[in-house]
Amino acid sequence: MIRIAIADDHQSLVDGIQLHLKKETDIEFVGTANDGETLLQFVRDQNPNIVITDIRMPKLDGIQATKKIKKEFPQTKILVFTMFDQEDAVKQMLKAGADGYILKNATLEDLLTAVRSINDGSSYFDEQISIPNIEEEPMANRDQLLTRRQYQILQLIAQGKTSLEIADELYIGVYTVDTHRKNMARILGLKGKGELLRYALERKYDF
Repeated sequence: MIRIAIADDHQSLVDGIQLHLKKETDIEFVGTANDGETLLQFVRDQNPNIVITDIRMPKLDGIQATKKIKKEFPQTKILVFTMFDQEDAVKQMLKAGADGYILKNATLEDLLTAVRSINDGSSYFDEQISIPNIEEEPMANRDQLLTRRQYQILQLIAQGKTSLEIADELYIGVYTVDTHRKNMARILGLKGKGELLRYALERKYDF
């Protein structure tokens, strides 16, 4: 069962999402919040699997709330659900530890897909957004944009392991590993099949 909490300062939006997703047999809503402070306390009390949060919220915005949640509960997945498609907003949320990013003009079916993707260990990014261009940043800074699972996979790639070997070691599916590889290449601004391997090998002694 995927236990979900939603945070947004527009209650009507929260109600709409809840009404749509509660029909799914594998999803349970454990609560809602209209500001970041309430969300943080709710996560402490209820320990949901996934938090769906906006960026702009009163008291504590989504970026700061995500940082605090990830620090206290690193296993909790964060899905950003917002109207902000600016590169800087995406970058800040990735650095805060978000596992997915989807825009509010996406369909509810897309939102459901995003929820299930990050619950399965993959990251999810709306096709309408641009992943920040970080090619000019030092390699160590680029790694901060990866999720904890992606960083683990990057380390194993640096050891020369195949997707199948990585899947066996982390107890996840090969498809999930390959999805992570694609998302990591996109996040890191890498192009071509061999670029991720080369990047991992260059970082090998920094892990």
